[in-house]
Amino acid sequence: MRSAKWISASCDTGAGAVSFKKEIALGGKVASATLTASAAGLYEAYINGNKIGDRVLAPGFTNYKNRIQYQQYDITDMLSDGCSFCLVAAPGWAVGHMGYKGMTKLFCDKICVIARIDITYEDGTTQTVATDTDWDVWTHEVTFADIYHGETVDKTVTPASLGKAVESGREFNLIAEEGEKIQEQEILSPASLIITPKGERVIDFAQNMTGYVSLNIKGNRGERVRLSFAEVLDKDGNFYNDNYRGAKDCSVTYVLSGEQDSFKPRFSFQGFRYIRIDEYPDGDIELDGFRAVVVHSSMERLGSFVCGDAKINQLFHNIIWGQKSNYLDIPTDCPQRDERLGWTGDAQVFCRTAGTNYDVRKFFRKWLGELRCEQRADGAVMGTCPEADGMHNSTSRVSAGWGDVATIVPWTLYELYGDKSFLEENFEMMRRWVEYMRSAGSEEYLWLGGYHYGDWLAMDAGEDSYVGATSNDLVATAFYAYSTELLVKAGEVLGKDMSGYKALYDNIVAAFREYFMENGMPKAEFPLTEVLAPGKVKNIDTVREGMTQTAIVLILHFNLCLPEERGALADKLEQLIHDFGDRMSTGFLGTPYILHALSACGKTELAYKLLFNEGNPSWLYSVNHGATTMWEHWNSIKEDGSFWSTDMNSFNHYAYGAVADWLYGVTAGIKIEEAGYSSVTLEPRPCERLGFVRCSVKTPRGALESNWYYTEGGIRYEFVIPEGMDATIVLPDGRSEKVGAGSYCYSTGK
Repeated sequence: MRSAKWISASCDTGAGAVSFKKEIALGGKVASATLTASAAGLYEAYINGNKIGDRVLAPGFTNYKNRIQYQQYDITDMLSDGCSFCLVAAPGWAVGHMGYKGMTKLFCDKICVIARIDITYEDGTTQTVATDTDWDVWTHEVTFADIYHGETVDKTVTPASLGKAVESGREFNLIAEEGEKIQEQEILSPASLIITPKGERVIDFAQNMTGYVSLNIKGNRGERVRLSFAEVLDKDGNFYNDNYRGAKDCSVTYVLSGEQDSFKPRFSFQGFRYIRIDEYPDGDIELDGFRAVVVHSSMERLGSFVCGDAKINQLFHNIIWGQKSNYLDIPTDCPQRDERLGWTGDAQVFCRTAGTNYDVRKFFRKWLGELRCEQRADGAVMGTCPEADGMHNSTSRVSAGWGDVATIVPWTLYELYGDKSFLEENFEMMRRWVEYMRSAGSEEYLWLGGYHYGDWLAMDAGEDSYVGATSNDLVATAFYAYSTELLVKAGEVLGKDMSGYKALYDNIVAAFREYFMENGMPKAEFPLTEVLAPGKVKNIDTVREGMTQTAIVLILHFNLCLPEERGALADKLEQLIHDFGDRMSTGFLGTPYILHALSACGKTELAYKLLFNEGNPSWLYSVNHGATTMWEHWNSIKEDGSFWSTDMNSFNHYAYGAVADWLYGVTAGIKIEEAGYSSVTLEPRPCERLGFVRCSVKTPRGALESNWYYTEGGIRYEFVIPEGMDATIVLPDGRSEKVGAGSYCYSTGK
């Protein structure tokens, strides 16, 4: 941004917002004008008090030490002679609190802004206005703003001059905006005002979400409204947000001017369903003045799924809202507590579902750019992205299933959208990640040892365990094989010689089978070689298990067994499910694949049994407990109404929503055969309890539909295939037909 300087206030401005102002004298009639702006912090731009553009939380969340996005705005129609330009900036992700321990200023030590206005007049002359030390700096009515801790807006404040700006002394790597705009998306009205048993005044918006509360109100000057946030009520019906951890005291405070006021945060956001009104002017609460504003990255909706079972429809609703809540510039794990980080494991397990629900190409292109920047010199990929030194405590680590985001997400995006650029841009990252795994530990073809998250939050090591019972060595080596397989596929698409990595893959599979399997089955147990977090794993002594649901699921889904072994493995998986009360015991790494593994082995009826299960653990357990988004734990709320813990218990965590991929791919039967849906197989697996399914996906070639419904005499199938797509339709009665674009209807018996 030539000629513009990074500027800041000459003094410590604390956690409040500051305004950087410049008066602009025009030199003629404006033909065109463009603003380019960014900040280390969050910013909004104004001309004559009118906000420029419709973005919020700009410039977005990056590792500010590596790069910062800038945005461009057409301001031609906003300029007038003698106009006032203003950049308002606040700490945000860059300068404010971020990470487990509530640390601050991890990326930058102070708010900095940069801007340039380029004006072209009708006579061809030009003018440039750029940030420098001639800009004025003022305090602002936003007296406090923090991502974790909320915001205070004081309409009684008279802005005070802080003098002229100074050069910040910092230089940042500016890049053009790569991600989707973060915007206000929906407005929710209050569903009810609750007086809790403790006498708390609580508004229920009936939907867990990410965003903030707007308020229209008139009161006496200096009166205050103070709001606190929660996702759930406790078993007695009282306000509960102990699960917010260090963000538990997050609040939004509005100080009234004495006139009709409109309030909403500008530099913070919350995850919530309920708000507690801690302060309010005397008199009845005017419910109609409150609105919940839903905020997330702008994404085009692609996929829809509706069936005849209300609970499955609610589950799908929860999956969609979990994605909307956590796709706010980066794929966060949760939107409410002192975390909201780009966890790589969550991102990779949900990526296929995410990219079917919404067009996430631009969203992920930006985040993958961050991932490439942060990949270590040895090829390692950390558990979160963006990441800063000191952001995490000792639990931050390189882990199988998390670092594999480097291979799984680029390949998945290529498959969904047929765009080779995802492979071209990320191939070297994919290769370096595979080489990291190759060098990890003492064995070239096995990944033994390390400090892994494992099958996170699986129930087979005890319901209060963090890490599941499955051997982390088995999990790590399985993902080592899978990532190597994806690297080979990516290289072949790009026309590269992948013979060396094909040999590597064969050796990994052979070593996996020799070390982890015996007579076509996983061995029962293995020595404890990996590092386990103290107090985080139950029922683990000196060995780790191999005969678990997750172990068999990974072996089946990653094709680590011989074809003739699949039947016996599937039978063993079925037995383990029955032994666990006809329930899953899987966690973050086993759950996304378990229904796929069963269906691929001819056990779709058992897969449906798991889908419809309503006990703990199951997808419908949370639905029955009133969930409107996905939960972090299968049993975030226990049967007795108590909570799993206050340490790590989000009620808006999308990972288990990966089951939607099975609803699209098996229940509706939409399977991609060639990247970008150029060729598909339509092989729905009906279920009488569902009654009907209407499923549609906007593909790069147009809208694809797969619908079925039960009739008195059988089942009716209806398919719509867009131009440019070849399809093979496979019906349960064995009929198969290759077709092109058009509409097709079939009937079969039950």
